Amino acid sequence: MEGVVLLFHGFSREALIFLDEIRANNTKAWFEAHRDRYESLILEPSRAFVTEMGAHLQALVPTINAVPKVNGSLFRIYRDIRFRKDKRPIKHRIGIIFWQGGGRRMQSSACYLHFDPEGIFFAAGIRGFSDETRMRYRDYLLQTHHREALAEIMASMQWQGLGLPDPHYKRLPQGFDERMPHAGLSLYNSMFVYRQMAHPEAFFSADLCDFAYAIYEQMLPMQQWVYEMTLHDG
Repeated sequence: MEGVVLLFHGFSREALIFLDEIRANNTKAWFEAHRDRYESLILEPSRAFVTEMGAHLQALVPTINAVPKVNGSLFRIYRDIRFRKDKRPIKHRIGIIFWQGGGRRMQSSACYLHFDPEGIFFAAGIRGFSDETRMRYRDYLLQTHHREALAEIMASMQWQGLGLPDPHYKRLPQGFDERMPHAGLSLYNSMFVYRQMAHPEAFFSADLCDFAYAIYEQMLPMQQWVYEMTLHDG
């Protein structure tokens, strides 16, 4: 199926029922017995969505990556449980990512969404910094105009009703002090904006691409600030 171009018609209500069944029957044996349902209800429409949504986003951000395969824009359905207390092997939440530029997808500024039986979550930026990205972020913030620009974007996003992460650290890192305007921005270990909601009717039709595009366009100032930060090399 990798080479077949699929048209996106929306996700089905049956897909949400299937994800709820995963949650109630979370074993590899159960999943493998129902893999055909996963492929028809989740994988194929997800691949079709990535292809069509990618074309939409590339009109907005030409260097965005939309790769309609697992370990590209799609995440594996199996969870990595090696270092987790939660040993449930199968995900009941489906994530999709469109990342910008040539970096690793999870450390590149991205447009992201996930959905589960309860609703859908949209985000733009980076949802968790690696050590290297955190150092790059802090170095970028040492320049006053970068802090001011980010503070303005965050205020605008909040005014528009979008969510922001909370600061992660308690103490200002080296190079920052309380006299610096917006020094508290250095306390974050992620930088993104998000919107979470129950499934809109568009989720069940081809209109999801236009619906998501409008959200990502609203989030673009944050997504682009984070992208420019990732290009910073000190």
